[in-house]
Amino acid sequence: MKKLSVIMPVFNEKKTISEAVGQVKKSRLTGFKKEIIIIDDGSTDGTREILRSLSKNDRSLIVVFKDKNNGKGSAIREGIKHITGDFAIIQDADLEYDPVDYVHLLDPIIQGHADVVYGSRFLGGAHRSFLFWNYIANTILNFLTNILYNTLITDMETCYKMFRSDVIKGLKLNSNGFEIEPEITAKILKKKYRIYEVPISFYGRSYSEGKKIKAIDGFKALWTLVRYWF
Repeated sequence: MKKLSVIMPVFNEKKTISEAVGQVKKSRLTGFKKEIIIIDDGSTDGTREILRSLSKNDRSLIVVFKDKNNGKGSAIREGIKHITGDFAIIQDADLEYDPVDYVHLLDPIIQGHADVVYGSRFLGGAHRSFLFWNYIANTILNFLTNILYNTLITDMETCYKMFRSDVIKGLKLNSNGFEIEPEITAKILKKKYRIYEVPISFYGRSYSEGKKIKAIDGFKALWTLVRYWF
């Protein structure tokens, strides 16, 4: 039986963590088992206590507690160290992305057409209306990615990136923050891996609901794309 490793970076997600884990566990993948690798990035809001309770009698949960908050990229890099599955995906704990889409993300890899599959929020899947400036930032980042790396990606910043495990383990990643997304994309494209995109559902949060990415992260992403192109 094949195994999917789900890396879930978490920071102060007390309101959503239990449901997020539940949704991942309920997602149906015929012929697959799942392991959920949760990296708590120094939460201080009670998330850690919930994770201790969830993992107490559940062997499918691997929970790592970091002493301080170092950023999403740092948590993902830690999570990669614990992958034992044949395939791996990154899953945010904020309920913006739906694990029901795993089956669609896996299919092009299983069929031998892709090494990595991106779940695109801009290819027609159901989604909550975007924040305007976030949409503009994503458009600029996608445009720059396509110019620099001669590709046609519609959603470079998507959280949903499905990998063959050897692909993600083979990337030497350095980023600590949200710039991990453009770094992953840049290094995948530099290595000539085949990227497919499929439409996914997206239920975006507002900043009042806990969205954490900020304008400065857009500038960091731009620099990361240019830096790794050189």
